[in-house]
Amino acid sequence: MALVALALATIIAMAALSIDIGTLYQAKAEAQRAADAAALTAARLISISGLTGDPTNGNADGTWAAICGGATPYASQAAIKLAQATQNFVDAAPASTVTVTYGAGNTGGAAADCSTLGAAFGINPTVTVTVKRTNLPIFFAHVFSLFGGTYSGISVSATATAEAYNSSASGSGGGNMIPVQPRCVKPWIIPNIDPGNPVAPKYFVSPTDGSIGNPGVPPAGVIGETFSISADCNPTIPGACALTTNPPPALSYIPALVSGTPGAVSAGASCSITNTYQSAIAGCDQSTVYACGTPNGAQYDLTENPVYPSAPTGDTATAVACLINSGTGGQDTLLATSYPFKIEAGFSNPLVQQGIVNDNDVVTASSSIVSIPIYDSKVPPQVLPPPGTGITIVGFLQVFINSVGGTGNINVTVMNVSGCSNNATNTPVNGTSPVPVRLITPP
Repeated sequence: MALVALALATIIAMAALSIDIGTLYQAKAEAQRAADAAALTAARLISISGLTGDPTNGNADGTWAAICGGATPYASQAAIKLAQATQNFVDAAPASTVTVTYGAGNTGGAAADCSTLGAAFGINPTVTVTVKRTNLPIFFAHVFSLFGGTYSGISVSATATAEAYNSSASGSGGGNMIPVQPRCVKPWIIPNIDPGNPVAPKYFVSPTDGSIGNPGVPPAGVIGETFSISADCNPTIPGACALTTNPPPALSYIPALVSGTPGAVSAGASCSITNTYQSAIAGCDQSTVYACGTPNGAQYDLTENPVYPSAPTGDTATAVACLINSGTGGQDTLLATSYPFKIEAGFSNPLVQQGIVNDNDVVTASSSIVSIPIYDSKVPPQVLPPPGTGITIVGFLQVFINSVGGTGNINVTVMNVSGCSNNATNTPVNGTSPVPVRLITPP
């Protein structure tokens, strides 16, 4: 009996270690997952809000406060809501506390209000989220009175830091320009002419240092500008295209040379994809490299798609309708009447289709958000080199596609801008956005 009692105590001790300690480790992993997701969400909102499109005066004019300042910061509230959502429960319950702070650079920060930070925050903003779950249940170890009770006050916590990086003016701190090289860029090369800026300089980004030509968020600045882009081609003369400013506010574009086989094309009712160019629009083109800041780092081509790609039955109109689900009437909507902008999910949004959010809910992911390369154009009309030869990309626009017209004209609203000059030498930062978001939490 003594041996059985001793063995029983040993078995219970092993159970305490394997189950109770295992429970704590599992809760720790779940807390880390919640913190990671929340930090990325807040950084994503900073990115698509265009905050980095106002890198020099946002903390002075008060526009940053709308995103991550004030009593109830928009990005902070989104992070807290996601960290405590059902899919991020810690040991089957929401996190007890979630704190969100902001900083600049790759070290994180401790400011609850980002509007108190300096200009460096507008170039490389970081957000740190700490998730804590208290009163975790402890069972077997209670036998040994190792803890105060079944719900003993034992807690776990996890911290994650994410950053949003905008290469525009990244060299202003005395270092060299660090360019970006996003994936899934749409094959519409536009001139470096801002149709909404009547004051010189009229470019989107400076070709020499990558800084934004007209920084700012609504009611002034490039962020929030709405205009149309269309193929500036002569339908009767094969290959006759140019890069010009159309009647303002509008821009022309030329098709980019698409390499590889783009994927992730939706199978929706509006998708009649027939060629590589359409696939690059309606899906994700990860193969084509738009080497920002590299002379001759990209190409255009007028032979791989119809001469007049914006015709009513042309490639562009069909593919854009597929991308934004306009053919089914379930496309997302950008609520741009107030700042910060919000995206309202349409019923064709994959998040709605999967039951994660409801129709008309506010979301941070949308297929209507796309990246467009900016060509190092000079004075319009730009004389282009022969098709298939290299051109220089000096930046990217991140835009929301509002609609595609019957003639293929694409109406867009600028959400952010990223510049990288025409002669960047450093290794580029990769991502799926011209203002990439990533976790920088040490492993």
